[in-house]
Order: sequence, then C-alpha cells, then structure tokens
Amino acid sequence: MTRYPRDMIGYGPRIPDAQWPAGAKVAVQFVLNYEEGSENNVLHGDAASEAFLSDIPGAAMWQGQRHWNMESIYEYGARAGFWRLHRLFTGADIPVTIYGVASALARNPEQVAAMKTAGWEIACHGLKWVEHKDMPQEDERATIAEAIRLHTEVVGEAPRGWYTGRCSENTVRLAAETGQFDYISDAYDDDLPHWKEYGDRDQLIIPYTLEANDMRFATAPGWNTGAHFGSYLKDAFDTLYAEGQEGSPKMMSIGLHCRLIGRPGKIAALKRFIDYIQGFDDVWCPTRLEIAEHWAKTHPHERRARPSEMSREDFVANFGGIFEHSAWIAEGAHGLELGPAHDSALGLHNALCRVFRSAGDDKRKGVLTAHPDLAGKLAAAGRLTAESASEQAGAGLDMLTDEERATLIRMNADYVEKHGFPFIIAVRDHDKASILENFGRRISNDTETEFVEACRQVERIAEFRLKDLLP
Repeated sequence: MTRYPRDMIGYGPRIPDAQWPAGAKVAVQFVLNYEEGSENNVLHGDAASEAFLSDIPGAAMWQGQRHWNMESIYEYGARAGFWRLHRLFTGADIPVTIYGVASALARNPEQVAAMKTAGWEIACHGLKWVEHKDMPQEDERATIAEAIRLHTEVVGEAPRGWYTGRCSENTVRLAAETGQFDYISDAYDDDLPHWKEYGDRDQLIIPYTLEANDMRFATAPGWNTGAHFGSYLKDAFDTLYAEGQEGSPKMMSIGLHCRLIGRPGKIAALKRFIDYIQGFDDVWCPTRLEIAEHWAKTHPHERRARPSEMSREDFVANFGGIFEHSAWIAEGAHGLELGPAHDSALGLHNALCRVFRSAGDDKRKGVLTAHPDLAGKLAAAGRLTAESASEQAGAGLDMLTDEERATLIRMNADYVEKHGFPFIIAVRDHDKASILENFGRRISNDTETEFVEACRQVERIAEFRLKDLLP
C-alpha cells in the first residue's frame, strides 16, 4: 500500500463562500517582511554573508567574510524603507501583517514600537532569515521554539501567525504541533484559507504569495520597474474582484520587503495601487490574523473519515458494496496510491473503476452477474442489497402493475438468455418509462456491445452510491 500525501484537489469545484465582512468582494492583505538584521552574516554566527533578495545582481555568499554592500542594502530597509512604508500604510489607514524574524525584531526596537503603535499584527517569521531545509528535525523544532520565545520577549506577546519562507518539508507540521498559531502561511496553494490535520491539531493554513510579491524585483524573471509590479497587482485585483462579484470572493496576498519596495522608484507603484483599491467600497484590507479569526468562526474545521487514511478493513467495510457483491474491487483500490484527491466521491470512484477496468472479462462479467434482475425474484423476496432496493424503489420499480411486472420478468429472461448476464441500468438516471424503453432497445444489441454498456452502467451506479457517502 502506498499513499500520496500531496493535496491536488483542495476545494476543487466546491469553493466555499468566504463571507468576508460587509459583503466584501475581495480581501486584500498586505504583508511586510521584516528581515533586516537577521540575514546570513558572520556577525550573527553564520558561515557566510547573505545572497538572497537584494538589488545586487548575481550576489553570492562570501564565506567567512562580511559583505559590506549586502549589509548596507539590508540596512537601507531598516533605516529608510521601513519608515517610508510606515507612512504610506498608516496614512492610508490600512493595517499590515509583519512577518517579523525574531532576531531582526530584537535588533530593531524602534521599528517594533512603531509597528505596535500602528496596531499592526506581528507574526513570527522564524528565528533567523536562513534556510531550514537542511536542519535536522529536532534542531528545527528547537529553532521554532526559540523563535516563539524571543518574539514573545521582544514584542511583549506571543505570535499567533507563522511564516518561515525558507522552510523544510517538516516546518509546517512542526509549527502546527506547537499549538501556538492561529494560522501558518508556508503554502502557496490556494486563494482561500484551508485546514490541515496534524495529529489532534486542526491547523488553519492561510496561503501566501511569491508572485504578487516585490521579491521579483530581485529575481529573474522579475519586475524591472515599479509600473510592472503595479500593473500585475491591478490585474490580479481586477480578476479577483470580478470573481467576487460573481459570488466567489477570494483573498489577495501581497508580499513586500522594506529594502525592496521601500525604494522611491518602486513604492510609487504600490501607492497608486492602494489609491486604486480604495476607490472601491466593497474591499476588505485586514491583517492575516483578522482573516484567521473570520475563517475559524465562519468555516470551522469538521473532521471526517477519509478513505485514503482508512485501514484496509475499514475501507472494505465502507466501500466493499459499491460494486454489487464485489468487495475485491475495494480491496484492490485500497492498495493503489491513494491520497487526498481520492477522499471525494469522484476521486474514490476513479480508484475503484481502475481496479474494475483492469480486471479480465471473466471477473468483470462476475460483477455483472452479481447484479439482480430489475424487479425480479430477489426483489419480490426482499433479498436485494439495501443499495439496490433503494435504487429500484426510487425509480418506481417497487410499484409496478401486474402487466409491467410480467413484461419485465419476460424481458429479463430473454436478456439473460441472449447475453449471459442481467440487464443493468443506473436507474437513478431514469424513470420507469425510460427504463422500459432502454430495456426494449438494448436487448437487441450484440453481446459485445451490451457488455461494454453494462460495464459503463455499473460504473455509473457506483458513482451514485459513492455520492451518497462522500463529498
């Protein structure tokens, strides 16, 4: 048995109504990453200088040396960029979420005071602005714990949001296991918050962005001018706003960095974008914590049994009857590479059908012959499976006239004699008259054609049965 842990379906076509406050068509959320003073630096005990997200083209880490130019660019973010952004957002009366690296916050107390005075949310952005991917799991767990401790000491209250950025495959789980965070944002997988389960912890994930993000001023392909960035933001907003008008409100995250967007030639585009969205009355500009609180209240998590997580015994007990009297199909499906994509009716239907389709003709014929005649002897004796009894009753086959019953008995016998298996039809697609019409037409098919059609109908019946059990 193998399991594929990635969630490739998410909400799929079942997008929930965000129900943003005051009927907002879109929630536009600004994040300001505060990393200045936490980057790789030999002064911080690191082996080399920083080389990530600066205006130095092709920057490389200097082993064992301070990189004076790199340091001064980060210092610009703290000395000038932050304050320019502080004036912009407080002047626009828009609260932002700070992704604050704990060690950077500790080295910038005046900026922390300004964040708090403005009423901004200060989420935790890790202990240092360094890669987590190569950290042993226990080291990363300890690093997360120390980040929470130092953040609480510096800010005066514990963080309720977490974003690492340079994370490992373990980061989200380890952060969730602390039980500390209302949300975690190390994900880029949706336009809406969603829940993940880690043991007993129901963890809200609020996805972030690497595309509506000023980091692309420092990466390739990226923004060459502020106008490029501003144009992209406007296009993204207009698309999401239109979706909100159509009844499907989303969230727009915008990622900013003091040392990047804080430069005069870049921030002008951000200001124009803010002016633009403030021309709409039905746009919500919250912090990420406000989104988390709203989502937890409006869309609380509900745990349910998930097929991909079931034991073989439970899986067969739940789905062994989906294909009539053919539990071997469920047994085979349980051994496939199941994952979150198979926890819906259509997803699990695909897995079960794969086993059915790959079986030989004899085994598939066995599935066909396991089906009862329509309104036949088993129905009369009350010996149908619960599913078959409900389906036949739903089509009115339990309320036949004597003439209709006699006709069906005769047609059943003629069909089986000709084809070697009973007439099968997904009765939920039909009424009594339509069933009789299809019966009369299909009985004249050649057996090869009818075998293919009967198998298709078996799969359709299975789909209906799964939809009774799963989303």
